[in-house]
Amino acid sequence: MSVINIVMVEPEIPQNTGNVARSCAATGARLHLVGPMGFKIDDKKLKRAGLDYWQFLDITYYDNIEDFFAKNKGEFFFFTTKARHTHSDVSYPDNCYLLFGKETKGLPEELLLQHPESCVRIPMAGGIRSLNLSNAVAVGLYEVLRQWDYPELQNFGQLHNYKWEE
Repeated sequence: MSVINIVMVEPEIPQNTGNVARSCAATGARLHLVGPMGFKIDDKKLKRAGLDYWQFLDITYYDNIEDFFAKNKGEFFFFTTKARHTHSDVSYPDNCYLLFGKETKGLPEELLLQHPESCVRIPMAGGIRSLNLSNAVAVGLYEVLRQWDYPELQNFGQLHNYKWEE
């Protein structure tokens, strides 16, 4: 089974983290939450945004970014508005890690400077600072899944009381 790791570094808004958790549950991605976080993990808004999908999550918590890197090895991709490479121009290997920074500041610049070739951006109109964090995670996550041809995901639907023509 192919694995994608979504890493949220110091998330601040519980609803965004809940939305990301739901996306991870729906795709089988692993979620890594790196502290300090701007909310408690039992926050009602977090639970509500994730709905009833929490039991489907593979989730790990870390005290800080050093703790995360000490416990994880692999290829890391840093999503940032400061990157030169577009997220869709990168080939993502199995067990890759997609890192996203906090809503107000993104990832720390010193981290980006250490990994300039692994920094990727999602294109957007000039003058716009950034996408919503949970939307950016969804764009990155589904780009990886698209490249992998959506492994082990249901790739069809059915309308009630209708049979699709074969």
